Amino acid sequence: MIKIIKVGGNIIDHPDKLKKFIFDFSNLAGQKILIHGGGKLATELGTTLGIETKMIEGKRITDAETLKIVTMVYAGLINKNIVAQLQANQCNALGLTGADLNLIPAQKRNDKNIDWGFVGDVVASEMKPQNIDFLLLNGITPVFCAITHDNQGNLLNTNADTIASVLASTLAKAGHAVSLVYTFEKKGVLTNINDEKSVIKKITPGYYNELKEKNIVHSGMIPKLDNAFKSIGDGVQEVKICMAEDLHDFENAGTSIKLH
Repeated sequence: MIKIIKVGGNIIDHPDKLKKFIFDFSNLAGQKILIHGGGKLATELGTTLGIETKMIEGKRITDAETLKIVTMVYAGLINKNIVAQLQANQCNALGLTGADLNLIPAQKRNDKNIDWGFVGDVVASEMKPQNIDFLLLNGITPVFCAITHDNQGNLLNTNADTIASVLASTLAKAGHAVSLVYTFEKKGVLTNINDEKSVIKKITPGYYNELKEKNIVHSGMIPKLDNAFKSIGDGVQEVKICMAEDLHDFENAGTSIKLH
């Protein structure tokens, strides 16, 4: 079973939480892949440099100057800090962007209503799972940041949740047993955002629609769940959404995404 773990910015922003998460990730048995976003550091650096951060529905507009910042922060400081900490925990990790080994090809987002700038959408049909197999079979743990490329020499800022989902789907379609785990600061998907005990243990497509209609699930959780159901439909064996602190026991924690 290949375990694909996505860690959220709210964990990356806190060194103590990140240290514990990396310890738990390092101790997961078997082949594994880590995907991370950028936390608030890119926004802070942009402010320091006088570059305005523009967001729409929680998503970053990435102009040319912002692309420089997110590449430096995601692919540089954060990625290499995570890799260094993994090495300290005897996990032989390799920090990567989607451009490395052509692992995650993408295309610039084409939206008639919004100019997202250098934001990319993964081109799943061009993924080459054999290149990922090569790394895993040689005992290397890939650590992906949220930077991809368009095969024309351009880097692109890409949603880390989506990268995790597409990687999971691609490897599942290639015949691998895959589990996908989204970790963040909550115990799972909650019926009451202020009550950590209100974890929804299982969400099926019908229940998901009901949760959206009642506005129990909204905002940033919707694309996360959309990606989860896409992965399950593509053959990923299990998708979990759980608290980063529960990673060591993720199979019994959080929310399970199921088709039935």
